[in-house]
Amino acid sequence: MMISALKRLVAPSSEPLHLYWGFRDSVRKHPAVMMHFDTPLPTFPELGIHATYAEVLDAVERRGAWLISHGMTPGTHTAVFKSASFDSYMWAVAVGYAGGVPVMISPHLPAETLDALLHRLDEPWVLYDSETAEKVSAANGATSEHKGNLASYEPVDEPAAPAPRGRVDAVAYMTHTSGTTGVPKLIVHSQTSMGWRVLWQQRILSAVDKDSLVAFHISPVHSRFNIGIASLMSYGFSLLNISDPSLPNVNATLRRYRPKVLETHPNHFVRWLTLVESDPSVFSSIKYLHSTFDAINKETMAKYLRASKYTVPVFLQVYGQSECGPMIMRAHTPQTLRLTNARWVGVGMPRMTKARIVDQHGRVQRRRKSGAIQMYSRGRALTYWREEDRFDQNLYGQWWDSGDVGIKGYLGQIALLDRQVDLIANVESTLALEDRLLDQHSFLSEVVFVRGHAGEPQPVLAVADGHEMDWEAWWKSVADLPHMAAPLVLPYEDLSRTATMKVQRNQLEAALPRLQASAA
Repeated sequence: MMISALKRLVAPSSEPLHLYWGFRDSVRKHPAVMMHFDTPLPTFPELGIHATYAEVLDAVERRGAWLISHGMTPGTHTAVFKSASFDSYMWAVAVGYAGGVPVMISPHLPAETLDALLHRLDEPWVLYDSETAEKVSAANGATSEHKGNLASYEPVDEPAAPAPRGRVDAVAYMTHTSGTTGVPKLIVHSQTSMGWRVLWQQRILSAVDKDSLVAFHISPVHSRFNIGIASLMSYGFSLLNISDPSLPNVNATLRRYRPKVLETHPNHFVRWLTLVESDPSVFSSIKYLHSTFDAINKETMAKYLRASKYTVPVFLQVYGQSECGPMIMRAHTPQTLRLTNARWVGVGMPRMTKARIVDQHGRVQRRRKSGAIQMYSRGRALTYWREEDRFDQNLYGQWWDSGDVGIKGYLGQIALLDRQVDLIANVESTLALEDRLLDQHSFLSEVVFVRGHAGEPQPVLAVADGHEMDWEAWWKSVADLPHMAAPLVLPYEDLSRTATMKVQRNQLEAALPRLQASAA
């Protein structure tokens, strides 16, 4: 057994991931394992808030047969454009049953963006619900015959068999970029690329107690969602999906189910600090925490680790991108975190992912010198659909230019400093600066630096729930920092965000004159 494990490390091999067939394979191995939902699924009401793997598969197959009965054929581009919930993923699996290509589109995008994406696809279908119906009705990128109202689902009397698995290197799944600089790009995945990402995650999960209940709040349109669920189900983990990230719901849900594992986006971990600070017992059952897919400030991680009842809880920090999947990882414990700079996000997965730092001419930088972060991933996406040239512009042989700036340490670890497009004069790392200030001020739930009208650092702040802005503490903390503009304080909800809750800095920067005028 030891020899086979070493072989897998030295020469890893992955199984291609087909959303439906992979789902079915996991269900056959673990039919009685439970899934829990914090709220009933809007388009799968028969499941309630508890269901076994087998019950979920049956419901998915019924909907896949329904899609076939309405004319869906293998290869059909199918936009899943509905309210953000676990059933978005279930519809993607149902599309896979029918042989279609799920195209996951955030319900937060405006109608004109949806329409632009639909026009890029080949005779697409679009599946929608009551939350997105108005936007779909305004889009002409899909014909009326190919607009599927999920509320109209009815079981099929004689359901058709599932479509074949198809070619492992063909287009199998699409997600999209955040669209911070315009209309999002559609990212193309194959069964092979997704299979490598599943293997990456399985290596992490192999160290987690298999009796764990895994709770997660992740955007269902993010590529991380399907990879995460497929990885967890392959091991037979019990799942708890948190659709509603509000503080009262998170409080009630965690108290009710007491999960051992929790994964969410960094911004949600920061937002939930109010709960950790007011009553750490809410998070005491959690042994493993997982941040998707970005660095997170040190004090936030420390507070969650201190809340755990376990002697050695673990906070896994993972850095990656939709184009490449999870790339770099670092595990923190209460003991190791004391001497840690959280901007150092770790190392790649041996034989699967790695990173390098290059200068503006593509030359590899020496250790501890900043430059562009380039990534190598066996799970890299195929291309951008109908924008192949834009994808290829980021390729340097087998390396992908991430658009991020970082440095590489003497042991091969990567530090994330900034996005290339977000660099501000006289500030070495806006991200590190934001982390520092969040660590110092528990009354803040967001600190973002953008460029002011004269290019100076402009802090934009959001005050945490139940707190007030402490101006004396703020000015004291920035006294020894580079000159910056007076902070603009906004409600947390007013900060424009991507589907993964990252602040859209370019939009914030463009809106500064209006926001400052309103504040004045």
